[in-house]
Amino acid sequence: MLSVSCPQPSCFGYPLSIFFIIINEFCERFSYYGMRAVLVLYFKYFLQWDDNLSTAIYHTFVALCYLTPILGALIADSWLGKFKTIVSLSIVYTIGQAVMSVSSINDLTDHNQDVALYIALSMTGLILIALGTGGIKPCVSAFGGDQFEDDQEKQRTRFFSIFYLSINAGSLLSTIITPILRAQECGIHSKQRCYPLAFGVPAALMAVSLVVFIIGSGMYKKVKPQGNIMIQVSKCIGFAIKNRFRHRSKEFPKREHWLDWASEKYDKRLIAQTKAVLKVLFLYIPLPMFWALFDQQGSRWTLQATTMDGNFTVNPILIIIMVPVVDAVVYPLIKKCKINFTPLRKITVGMFLASLAFVAAALVQVQIDKTLPVFPAAGQTQIKVINIGTDGATVQFESPLQSVNVMSMESTGYMTFDTSRLQSVNIISGNKTTSEVITLPGGSRHTLAVKNSANVVAKWVSLFINNLPDTINITMGDTAFETLMSFSASNYNLFPGGRKDNIMAIINSIPCSVTSKTLGFGSAYTIVINGCTGNTLDVTYSEDISPNTVHMAWQIPQYFILTCAEVVFSVTGLEFSYSQAPSNMKAVLQAGWLLTVAVGNIIVLIVAGASKLSEQWAEYVLFAALLLAVCIIFAVMAYFYTYTDPNEIEAQFDEEEKKQVKKDEDVYEKQTEAVSRM
Repeated sequence: MLSVSCPQPSCFGYPLSIFFIIINEFCERFSYYGMRAVLVLYFKYFLQWDDNLSTAIYHTFVALCYLTPILGALIADSWLGKFKTIVSLSIVYTIGQAVMSVSSINDLTDHNQDVALYIALSMTGLILIALGTGGIKPCVSAFGGDQFEDDQEKQRTRFFSIFYLSINAGSLLSTIITPILRAQECGIHSKQRCYPLAFGVPAALMAVSLVVFIIGSGMYKKVKPQGNIMIQVSKCIGFAIKNRFRHRSKEFPKREHWLDWASEKYDKRLIAQTKAVLKVLFLYIPLPMFWALFDQQGSRWTLQATTMDGNFTVNPILIIIMVPVVDAVVYPLIKKCKINFTPLRKITVGMFLASLAFVAAALVQVQIDKTLPVFPAAGQTQIKVINIGTDGATVQFESPLQSVNVMSMESTGYMTFDTSRLQSVNIISGNKTTSEVITLPGGSRHTLAVKNSANVVAKWVSLFINNLPDTINITMGDTAFETLMSFSASNYNLFPGGRKDNIMAIINSIPCSVTSKTLGFGSAYTIVINGCTGNTLDVTYSEDISPNTVHMAWQIPQYFILTCAEVVFSVTGLEFSYSQAPSNMKAVLQAGWLLTVAVGNIIVLIVAGASKLSEQWAEYVLFAALLLAVCIIFAVMAYFYTYTDPNEIEAQFDEEEKKQVKKDEDVYEKQTEAVSRM
């Protein structure tokens, strides 16, 4: 192995350079998971995509992040080396995060007219991030391992433990902090959820990560690229297949293994190592299904949380807690019970637990569905009537449709009609009558405000209604609404749930205000401005959508079960892969492991697109059933797997090579003696 290094300064027996690498990894993981924590919400609420499209783009992005490590490994091992690869792709990564932050600035242009610009910027940013985070993923940990000498095995092992802790710490902090940043309101001309800040802080952390890594440049041991082993393995496999096809005739004797057909060109050691790798990669085939469920934490489960009451982050905290608990308590107890809990059995249990977690998610979803409003289907229209006048009113829809009586300052619930049958409406209040022609789009909800003044008047409205004779300006929290004429209404706007906001109206240059009622998570209201008494605003609330009533705490069981699944599946899977891989093939299995994550996210896209299930709980059950079936298949495969010790195999080859060298030396000596006698 060739390396370029200066004498390395050390601290407590560790190369000082690794501290720069650990800080770099912490900042990078904060940047990645922080951005990902609010990504699906950005799709849904900023770009205004529906749940299915948001989920599809999210999983496409995650899949791309786990496909690009192969590219990063090839660049590092065959061309630039690890250090230059990390620096180069980190620059790409930082630019991508910055572009994402810019793509979420609402005042950048007219949001409603130029959505295409926001989509183009965000997709560009995500592609750059995927290239960056995926490209450096296989390089950083390996580059850290390169900093140690051969006699520092103990320090190297501890480094990887600290390195893994820095990943979890970055993930934990970012998934707590970035949703809080998103909940803030910011903007120049219009206030919105602060996605620029939620994406901007991860962008800043990625820039810090890059700077810290470069600062340590003079201390690093930089191994020169020696050629990528994945390319050699691929060529060996390709030659074996080609050679076997050429000699498919029965006149050629069969060989013990199909890879033995590569022996004409490649040495026995490489062929044996490739066999060991393929043996493990074969076991990887069912594993993507686990990741198909696991990565829905950031998509479907996040969207599920938006229909619930409360606001907290639990998964990263559980990971930090469960890893040491499982290692220090659970596994020793199993060992004391004399149960042979092999790595493959642990992986099988992890898959089963993930399936169970989705059953728990389905049960929660069933309870949520009971509380959600029923929105109109295509071809249907829902109408709610609110009477803001002083007299009762009767609202008659065209016969044979229903009519309703509405008392003063009261409202009806939403009534569902076939859109094609809605032609007109008659409103009677006191001794006055008026008629309105109805031309409403299908598949939507509408609120009809009626008032008996000089005449009976009716208006389709939303959110704030000015029930005063004067023009007013309204502000709620930091959000300013358009100027409202008498008996006019504002558009709906989004506000953080679970809190109260100050409502202020400027009436004839006199400010009047009132503290709103607590706005429940997921709720929607129409607020009527009735007057001002002693600088106190008189308002009436009409509930359009009830607040979410199923608390987020009910998600804790599914997150707890899935976290346990992750601990026994992911950590064990990496440990198993490394224990079964030849020393120079660990990078191949690392790439293979990351590839299972990418394929898992692609499976989400395929299953969600093909299932056409209208109920979300049914989709959860479908994924749980698929993983359970795959779990059974994997258990059968694991039963027939034979564990090997790559070190013993390599030692045998070393011994054979020594014997061959000795044999060649003996032959050479005999030939030399024979020549000297002549």
